[in-house]
Amino acid sequence: MSSLSLAVRDSSTMLRRNLLHARRYPSLTLNLLLTPIVLLLLFVYIFGDAMSAGLGGGADRSDYIAYIVPGILLMTIGGTVVGTAVSVSNDMTEGIIARFRTMAIHRGSVLIGHVIGSVLQSIASVVLVGAVALAIGFRATDATPLEWLAAFGLLALVALALTWVSVGMGLISPNAEAASNNALPLIILPFISSAFVPLDTMPGWFQPIAEYQPFTPAIETLRGLLLGSEIGNNGWLALAWCLGLTVLGYRWSKSVFNRDPK
Repeated sequence: MSSLSLAVRDSSTMLRRNLLHARRYPSLTLNLLLTPIVLLLLFVYIFGDAMSAGLGGGADRSDYIAYIVPGILLMTIGGTVVGTAVSVSNDMTEGIIARFRTMAIHRGSVLIGHVIGSVLQSIASVVLVGAVALAIGFRATDATPLEWLAAFGLLALVALALTWVSVGMGLISPNAEAASNNALPLIILPFISSAFVPLDTMPGWFQPIAEYQPFTPAIETLRGLLLGSEIGNNGWLALAWCLGLTVLGYRWSKSVFNRDPK
């Protein structure tokens, strides 16, 4: 059997293992999924009228639904990959990785299984949150099929990038609680982006912090694809952030995983 065939076979086995774990222990996934749904409903129905004033032009709650949904979708991915960091940390601390190291399996298949499983869970979570958004009035009627496909591809690329970063966080964490804390920035960063209010409504000293971070270009690109707003350079910036974080997360995770156990 070739090295590629071995890698594909073992990675598929590890993927099935991780998906079975997610099915048998759904509480973590559900808790992480409920957070963006609750935030969506809270900001739309409790704060929607007040927050829509920041959009200007006589915007109302329906306009704010359209504005907030792209940010909530990306926040959903950030929350889902926290579970990946916890799962990887559990594998590292409970001894199963040490067992895998002694077996005749492709070395990288353990991480690949986690990554693919996490991306699939992220996309499933985005679909569920998107269904809730549609139920409360979100519409993207002007988006073409090609723009919908590009939006889906962007969400998948963001999920891949954040997953590799979360895998690295899980590998360096001494326990599941530390892994959850280490991955917390992936949930906090959307709050200090353009997810909930436009950048120009923020204090001047804070605008660069919100603008020059990975979530804001991705959110603005998603808005442009689904709602027809101006994308500008955000598309290229979003791709650059995603590719950079993917490469960084992959190399970091590979380095830590291949380190000889003490």
